[in-house]
Amino acid sequence: MDAIIKNFPHRPDSSAKETGKPDFLDKRETDRPSREEAEAAVRTLLRWTGDDPEREGLRETPQRVVKAFEEMFGGYDLCPAEELGRTFEEVAGYDDLVLVKDIPFHSHCEHHMVPIVGKAHVGYLPNGKVVGLSKIARVVDIFARRLQTQEALTAQVAATIQHVLDPLGVAVMIEAEHMCMAMRGIRKQGSTTLTSTFTGIFKEKPEEQVRFVTMVRDSRGG
Repeated sequence: MDAIIKNFPHRPDSSAKETGKPDFLDKRETDRPSREEAEAAVRTLLRWTGDDPEREGLRETPQRVVKAFEEMFGGYDLCPAEELGRTFEEVAGYDDLVLVKDIPFHSHCEHHMVPIVGKAHVGYLPNGKVVGLSKIARVVDIFARRLQTQEALTAQVAATIQHVLDPLGVAVMIEAEHMCMAMRGIRKQGSTTLTSTFTGIFKEKPEEQVRFVTMVRDSRGG
């Protein structure tokens, strides 16, 4: 029996203003096949590879794959904005950069469905309120647990924090290795892709961008 679930659009709205609500935070109705249909699809892929899905080692693989997919792509069922809902205004007058660096994440390339492994560095300049530091990491995790491109992941994290917290500015830098480059195609292991995006004061003042990058690099010793 097919299930209808509430989901969240994947891509940022390029036409939305920085202070407007990103369209990927709106819920939408999405058709989702049943677990039985998903397991049947895995069995078909196993046959397509040339193996026998009925042999002992693969007999329970369809169930395991579907269960793993539920975990790896659980971000579709979660709203990142809700993670930032509780903020704190008692910050003893602190109004400088808040930086959460080296947030590890695992995602999957939307083109080949192979892993993207990396770290995110997220900073923002508060505008009277702050959020629990773990919530920033949670936002990264929710978006990472969807089919992604690194560019979209970077933009989504920044746009969500900007929209919900309304800080003076947001800075996001992501460094990741893409298995679609390491395992297939040109097969270049160890190459890293770097993306960054800035909003508000970080976009207006290049010196703030430099300060953010310097804090990320200096605190990592490189």
